[in-house]
Amino acid sequence: MATNEMPRICPSCGKEMRVRLMRCPSCNTEIQGDFEPGKFSWLSNEQLEFLDIFVRSRGNLKDVGSLLGISYPTARNRLDLLIAALESGDRMKASFKRMEILEMVRNGSITVEEALELLGGK
Repeated sequence: MATNEMPRICPSCGKEMRVRLMRCPSCNTEIQGDFEPGKFSWLSNEQLEFLDIFVRSRGNLKDVGSLLGISYPTARNRLDLLIAALESGDRMKASFKRMEILEMVRNGSITVEEALELLGGK
């Protein structure tokens, strides 16, 4: 992980990390709360670079390959891996939500019926 990259998983308990404080480096304005990381926060720097080039190339994989110095099949493979990473992030997020709901049932903060409703079971 790069030094400026936000950690995604807690090194202590393995749960999803959340953002608590945001600060403007220019004027030092701070906003504090409980912020959910964005959809793309699960992507590596390499995947983010590929996504940036892909969008700027308007989805033309031949142009993406030229800009990155890779073949068309390699560019296509990287796009497939990027899509898989985004889908995996969605599944991981859903899994974390289920674990949090089950933990709330375990500690008595919600009932089983409330948990079923939250999980879409009712």
